[in-house]
Amino acid sequence: MSELVLTRDERLALRARAHHLNPVVLLGAAGLTDAVVGETDRALTAHELIKVRIPGDDRDEREAIGLQLADRLGAARVQSIGKLVVLYRPRPDEPASDRAAGGPAPKARKAPPVAAPRPTRARPRSAGAPARALPRRGSGRGR
Repeated sequence: MSELVLTRDERLALRARAHHLNPVVLLGAAGLTDAVVGETDRALTAHELIKVRIPGDDRDEREAIGLQLADRLGAARVQSIGKLVVLYRPRPDEPASDRAAGGPAPKARKAPPVAAPRPTRARPRSAGAPARALPRRGSGRGR
């Protein structure tokens, strides 16, 4: 397979969607193994947009691993920052026009019901007793 090519607008929309994601695939000391490729394939099938953490201090090696991973899976490299690579591969049943739009529109949420104000309780008093003044609270005078 070859790497998927995205337009500028699709890439920008996917970068925005991936901003809050955490890495779901972490490469180990063994590097890019068949098990890592298989796990990345499963993650792309389930989520379609994922972050992959590639360890190592050599920038060229990290770029090569990200490119090789995208090529083997037929995914697009959306973004590469430091040790993170964002990969995208659309689901097979999804039309191409929904890719950049971020998928179907989210369902509208109902507003939570507004609670009615609680009724206040009146103090019972005797028929002949005068109303007494309540002590003041928060008068600002420290005692």
